Amino acid sequence: MRGWWQDLTDLVLPTECGGCGRPRTALCDECRAALCGAVPRRVRPEPEPPGLPVVFAAVPYEDAARAVLLAHKERGALGLAGSLGVALAGAVCAVLRGESGARGDTGARSGVGGTQDGPQGRVMPVSLVPVPSSRAAVRARGHDPARRIAFAAAGELRRAGIPARVLAVLRQRRAVADQSGLDSRQRQANLAGALEVTAGGGRLLGGDGRVVVVDDLMTTGASLAEATRALRAVHTEKNRAAEALRDPVSGVARRSVSGRGKAIGAAVVAAPPDSFEINRN
Repeated sequence: MRGWWQDLTDLVLPTECGGCGRPRTALCDECRAALCGAVPRRVRPEPEPPGLPVVFAAVPYEDAARAVLLAHKERGALGLAGSLGVALAGAVCAVLRGESGARGDTGARSGVGGTQDGPQGRVMPVSLVPVPSSRAAVRARGHDPARRIAFAAAGELRRAGIPARVLAVLRQRRAVADQSGLDSRQRQANLAGALEVTAGGGRLLGGDGRVVVVDDLMTTGASLAEATRALRAVHTEKNRAAEALRDPVSGVARRSVSGRGKAIGAAVVAAPPDSFEINRN
């Protein structure tokens, strides 16, 4: 109800820029350019949690980008989801292109489109898997920020000709403590084994294409690493099931398993500025 009401009031009441506070505009041209016009870069937290996939971020978490993310997440400025989705879509494209961000490289191209080609030049589909918020956080905020931005990003990708869908197949299997105030190791311990794939989610994750875990913000990388672990666990179980069903005479699996060895990447709207300095000696 809160989300519906906020959407309505955003349309009929005067507003202010989510980035700089300029009146009568949800996001001014300058802040929109800062959020959506940057070149996505590979990011790495320090220390890097085990199991963290390759992560690309659209912008550093500072200035206008920080203000916009907080306005969307904590103050219910739901109209900002579209612009945040454009930024996230650019980071997803950087993952799909496989940019390394090596020294001397300026990173992935700005904008969305032209990423991964499959057989016969076919653009391969991509599944965006948002990191879920806790039920308590969703109740308090009235919405799930990462999920909302993921749907906006998928729409932007589809408009660019990239088959994209959102698979909200992760859920918390146990309660976790509030992450604020926890350091990297404490966050890893807090989240270890906390996520799982929903019933039927493994079937949805099968098939061709790339899986990209998405979130609005990466801090220590613990949430992205845990989400990736949960997704990989599903593929491990499928592969074990296939081995158990292998024909003892021919040695051929009696049931094919989709997604064996499926690559998983991660994309976020923003990350701490120092995580963009990936070329550490």
